Amino acid sequence: MNRVILIGRLTRDPDVRYSQGAEPLAIARYTLAVDRRGRRDTNSDQSADFISCVAFGRNGEFAEKYLKQGTKIAVTGRIQTGSYTNKDGNKVYTTDVVVEDHEFVESKGSSDGGASYQAADRPEPSNASAEGFMSIPEGIENDLPFK
Repeated sequence: MNRVILIGRLTRDPDVRYSQGAEPLAIARYTLAVDRRGRRDTNSDQSADFISCVAFGRNGEFAEKYLKQGTKIAVTGRIQTGSYTNKDGNKVYTTDVVVEDHEFVESKGSSDGGASYQAADRPEPSNASAEGFMSIPEGIENDLPFK
């Protein structure tokens, strides 16, 4: 099974191009900075991995319209490897995550300067706390499907 799930931030705006043909296909390329889990090695400066992603079609159009540098997203997809010969005659090997789905992980207001999507004009509930959670009414504990 070839399945990848990543959460990270875009290192720069996506590079979007369209294929030639009767029905042009959007092809978006971007790099995700994905934090490493666990303790940070004090001897190493790198605490994140930089993963190349490519999104085709509607996913590519979504990336072009909504994704910007600093946006925190979750990506699901598959790993695809390939190779080509560059203009100097050297063989170059590639590894990309082909995006099958991507979604926002945080709202626009919670990212520090990173642009991400938030539903415009979404009303806040009148009984929401400062953290954005609604309080549970008294006496409803027995009606909840979980404890």
